[in-house]
Amino acid sequence: MPDFRSPVFFPDPETADRDGLLACGGNLEVETLLAAYSQGIFPWYSEGSPILWWSPDPRLVLFPENYKASKSLLQTIKKNIFEIRFDNSFKQVIHHCARIERKGQTGTWITPEMQEAYIKLHEAGYAHSAETYCKKKLVGGLYGVSIGTAFFGESMFYLMRDASKVAFYYLVKRLYQWGFTLVDAQQSTKHLKSMGAEEIPRKQFLHYLKQALIDKSRTGKWKL
Repeated sequence: MPDFRSPVFFPDPETADRDGLLACGGNLEVETLLAAYSQGIFPWYSEGSPILWWSPDPRLVLFPENYKASKSLLQTIKKNIFEIRFDNSFKQVIHHCARIERKGQTGTWITPEMQEAYIKLHEAGYAHSAETYCKKKLVGGLYGVSIGTAFFGESMFYLMRDASKVAFYYLVKRLYQWGFTLVDAQQSTKHLKSMGAEEIPRKQFLHYLKQALIDKSRTGKWKL
């Protein structure tokens, strides 16, 4: 299991409150983020707020072997509209994710501070993006954190219909080929559940995560 040392101490994830809030404060240095994710903890807060750390219960998880693509998505993929790349435009992906408007949400939790932190994590080899291009233009994608055989999905965006879904399809397909054991989706959504994601108790999630961390992390630039 990797030993990510950080000056920030995290409480036991099982002590989080009923909403999943575990701690407040700290920093977003690479070592801190790696220490957090390796314990099933992630940051989520609004600009102007202190850094908030979460470990929700239950946890939404997609086991790669259970991924289900809809018929309409498979039809889109067969049309070969999009070109898929990994880690080609990480900065642009996270910037798009921060700017995209979302229903029922004002502002963004992907603050400039968060963007800078995940770009550093990407440069360290632990944060990755899957991207879709149409006519050489970036039109969709997602980014997340990878440690061991666990991938922690963070955010996605699309400028064309199905662009982010296609990126996710190819990412999960490759994660499965690489032997990844879980994709952490953090918060529950009907969209992700329709793809095969399921809610599991936090204790069970932490057990699966511990097993995933035994394996060596696939760091550096990913290639499709």
